[in-house]
Amino acid sequence: MNATIGTREFVIDDYEVALDLWKRVEGLEIAEGDDKPSIVEFLRCNPCLSRVATDGANIVGVALCGHDGRRGHIYHLAVDPAYQGRGLGRRLVDECLEGLRRGGLQRAIILVANDNPRGRSFWKRWGWEEVSGAVAMGIDLPGKSDR
Repeated sequence: MNATIGTREFVIDDYEVALDLWKRVEGLEIAEGDDKPSIVEFLRCNPCLSRVATDGANIVGVALCGHDGRRGHIYHLAVDPAYQGRGLGRRLVDECLEGLRRGGLQRAIILVANDNPRGRSFWKRWGWEEVSGAVAMGIDLPGKSDR
């Protein structure tokens, strides 16, 4: 890893580059709530928790991080394929977890797709565990224009 690789808070001006990175990383799905207005709101509700990694002026990693007041959540951890395997993903996660600890949270969760064995291996390697007996479920909430 270059000595020039640093990390900082994710700001909305990083959105377009982050979106491009999310699209290029295997196992990461862009879905509802990932549009720019939604990320603006997410960052407003979760200040100082999401992170980017930079090599000079280039963003090479990103992690969205937030909480609901009880548990922390990490979304869309992505590291540029050219930078993978150098500890950058772990570094971003550690910084996200430290931010959650400072906020008084004691547990964090992440959703990893069943068809993403590489992602599952990454998280397990760092001590994350599958939550037995739990199944992720969701429902779309129609907006005014959908009625």
